[in-house]
Amino acid sequence: MEGYAAGRAAALWAGLHLVVLLVLSGLVVRERRRHGVVIGDAGVPELVRAQRAFGNAVEYVAPGLGALAVLAVAGAPAAAVHVIGGCLFAGRVVHGVALSLDAGASPGRTVGMALTWTALIAAAAMLLVYGI
Repeated sequence: MEGYAAGRAAALWAGLHLVVLLVLSGLVVRERRRHGVVIGDAGVPELVRAQRAFGNAVEYVAPGLGALAVLAVAGAPAAAVHVIGGCLFAGRVVHGVALSLDAGASPGRTVGMALTWTALIAAAAMLLVYGI
């Protein structure tokens, strides 16, 4: 029964992360339309930020969700999947909002990356334990 619960936990976090990616993608589309940019960024700072917020999320969400899925299949407790998924989700939301608002260094970007790395480090450690 625990494996089933872990799979459901992974599914929840996968769905929530996809919503974040869709929102960030929508922000890119909004800036493209606003500035009449079809491809690239045309040097428009708002579009550059929107693209990087989306791209950065994709770069971290993809391996994070892969790790959650493998943890669920490997028999990790659902609680562990929820903690890692929640930490990754919070990190990606905080980072995405902060980067969307300002391209410079900010507390939001720092906290977002710290949460993201914490989630990935925890997932990596658990995967190694389950793999050995």
